Amino acid sequence: MMSGIFDHIASLLQLGGPVVTVIVGLSVVATALVLVKVFEFLSCGIGDGARAQRTVRQWQDGKLTGARASRSLPKSAAGKALATALTLVEMRKDKAEIEERVSVQAAADLHHFSKGVRALEAIAQVAPLIGLFGTVLGMIEAFQALQSAGSNVDPSALAGGIWVALMTTAAGLGVAMPVSLAVTWLEGRLESERVSIETLTSSVLLQPMPQAQDTPSFRGQQLSYAR
Repeated sequence: MMSGIFDHIASLLQLGGPVVTVIVGLSVVATALVLVKVFEFLSCGIGDGARAQRTVRQWQDGKLTGARASRSLPKSAAGKALATALTLVEMRKDKAEIEERVSVQAAADLHHFSKGVRALEAIAQVAPLIGLFGTVLGMIEAFQALQSAGSNVDPSALAGGIWVALMTTAAGLGVAMPVSLAVTWLEGRLESERVSIETLTSSVLLQPMPQAQDTPSFRGQQLSYAR
């Protein structure tokens, strides 16, 4: 069964020529990028600010020990920005300095997580254009064959040339549509992460340092996120 599938794919590549081969190569690259980015976003919690929101609520309620534990080793951009903001607030740093340092760190983290998304956008835009280019080339070849045949035109041969030419456009659209959906999902997650950074850090900076309502279980916490 697998050999039959591979034979069918090989025949399609042979019919479509180098244009379909290029589109198939783009689809392989796009699939790999989508899988990598989806795994990265889900494992790091990009776009899911539940943990960061829980940390802010604990801090606002004076549960400073729980807030410190919740913000340890954050993976998301919002979690890192919040950890930096809370650490600097506890150090009694100036509000303007906190905002600047959080902004710089958040910009770097969001840039890191956006890597690969631009490449997927480029593939979604270029794939249908490559397919259209292949269709134009195929139509040119079909009409050249029609001209060469003169009065001895074989309609079936002409129709065969046309459908092969149109196959490249179908292949380009088949790659572009799912990649566009993946890009939309990834960009939505990044935008949610950006909003979480702004709202959560603002909620921390707009209120005074709360009084501790619990007993800290340790002292001298490492302030690694403030460096």
